[in-house]
Amino acid sequence: MNLSKMIFTAMAGAVLLSSSVSAFAEADPKLWPVMKEAFFEKRDMQEVDFIKIDAPRRAESGAQVPVTYSIDNAAAKGVKITKLYAFVDANPIPITATYHLTDALGDFQLSTRIRFETDAFVRLVGETADGKLYLASREIRAAGGCGGTVDGDEAAIRASAGKIKFKVEEPVNIGGTTSTTFNIKHPMRTGLQRDLVSQGFVPAFYINKATFTYNGKPVMTVDVGVGTAEDPYFKFNFVPDAAGKLEVTATDNEGKAFTQQIDVKG
Repeated sequence: MNLSKMIFTAMAGAVLLSSSVSAFAEADPKLWPVMKEAFFEKRDMQEVDFIKIDAPRRAESGAQVPVTYSIDNAAAKGVKITKLYAFVDANPIPITATYHLTDALGDFQLSTRIRFETDAFVRLVGETADGKLYLASREIRAAGGCGGTVDGDEAAIRASAGKIKFKVEEPVNIGGTTSTTFNIKHPMRTGLQRDLVSQGFVPAFYINKATFTYNGKPVMTVDVGVGTAEDPYFKFNFVPDAAGKLEVTATDNEGKAFTQQIDVKG
């Protein structure tokens, strides 16, 4: 099933079950079976504790919910996750991002910020190279992050979109874990928000991919969705095997590309 069809099916399921979400104002466990079938039709999935989600039980804002995802390789006992799907199962568009992982990340740990339209479960689905699926879940209470109204100086918003802050924490540990922070200015418009004056829907405008390489070799690629919060933020660990150059290229849904690089010295 292609991605657009999966998203459409998942959205349709969310609409059918939205009355129960609204009625109880709590995360609805009946949503996930619909999402799972839409994205992973008839595939087995095992719940595990080596994929972890760290997040507040109740978030201050549904527009900026902090989460940290990690994989405990020792506890995984040889299971190697190469792709990690992140969902908020009650969002109109439930998939927030897909992370393509490499050995350069070591023990995977990443912090980011996501959106919640209503109380929901965060679901992480890890996939191995041979297609096995593993699930972790966490319930979070938060609301109002996907719709609403937007305003502001459109020219200024577009002029600042794509400005990157990118750093590697020092001292760098060559051959060991090194922390990296990436932050890109961007409104991440969902296509579900309304203009404050006209009340018409504001077109979707968002970062859709971020690719990280080290000395020309892949580190991590993120397929970014509109469930990622405004001004996308990723803090993650990687393991530099020598001094070199860490580079990121981000693109948005209008075809613009933004690049920055850092010289990494031991």
